[in-house]
Parts: sequence; C-alpha cells; structure tokens
Amino acid sequence: MTYYTTMPSPVGELTLTSDGSALTAVYFEAPKYGPASTDGWIRDDAVLADARQQLDEYFRGERTTFDVALAPSGTDFQCSVWRALSDIPYAATTSYGQIASSIGKPAASRAVGAANGRNPISIIVPCHRVIGSGGDLTGYGGGLDRKRWLLDHEAVVISRRRAAAAGTNRA
Repeated sequence: MTYYTTMPSPVGELTLTSDGSALTAVYFEAPKYGPASTDGWIRDDAVLADARQQLDEYFRGERTTFDVALAPSGTDFQCSVWRALSDIPYAATTSYGQIASSIGKPAASRAVGAANGRNPISIIVPCHRVIGSGGDLTGYGGGLDRKRWLLDHEAVVISRRRAAAAGTNRA
C-alpha cells in the first residue's frame, strides 16, 4: 500500500509517499524519475505528518538533519550511494568521485551519478549536495534551479547560525 500527501514548498509542490511505516519518496512536481503509476495510492496526511513537519522545519531554517524512517526502493548499489549521500553534512558539497570512493568503488563515478539521479527521497537524502569535480552544478532530477536554491538556502542558514554563535561568544 502506498500512502501519500502533498505540501507546498519554496521549490514547488512536493509529494511524499510512505509504505505506512517509513518514508519511501519525496517527489518534486513532474519528476524525471517519478512513480510509474499512482493508481491505488491513498491520501493519508497523518501517516506522513512527521516527514512533512520536518521538511517544513528544514525550509524555515530550523532543521539541518532529518530523523524520519526511510525505505527507498532501489538496487543494492543505489542504496549504498543513497546511504553515502545521507552522510554529507548540511551545507557541504561533495563530488560524484568522492561518493564513489567512499563506497569502495572509486571508478564508478558515472554509476554514482546515475544512482544519485534516481534518488527517490530528494532533500532528505541530500543528492543536491553532490556537484561536479570542478565545483560546477551538474544534473539534478529536480532541475538545476532547485539544486541552486537548496544549496543557497543551506548556506544562508549556516551563515546565520555562525553569526548568531559568534555574537553569543562576544557577550
């Protein structure tokens, strides 16, 4: 059974799905690799209330980590990439090659890129934090405008937190 809800966000409407016990996807509008079908999906805002609240907090700049249960569906390789993505610190970036090395497959940066593009749990599994080895923004299933917005948002939040901490330390 697939449960879903929708929510507005600064990067467009999001659709969240769950198997009833864990979050299975966070889709942007018109995702490149979305669900094959939504037939039989049941709208249940309560099942996804915690995930929705955490995303709201993220967009307000109040949350830098997520603690919802996740159950993405993919190959073993894809799941290993998605776990590595979850280790990228908030407001930090890394490259496809660095992810490939971190999962013990240093020659697999293209395959990492493909797995990154198929990440079903965008934002929470932060595939937007992966950039090209030269520092350029590269493909993003949600579009480069969304990727830039998410990275800029995180940079602003971190900057404000550092400024607040510096102000506190002076007192």
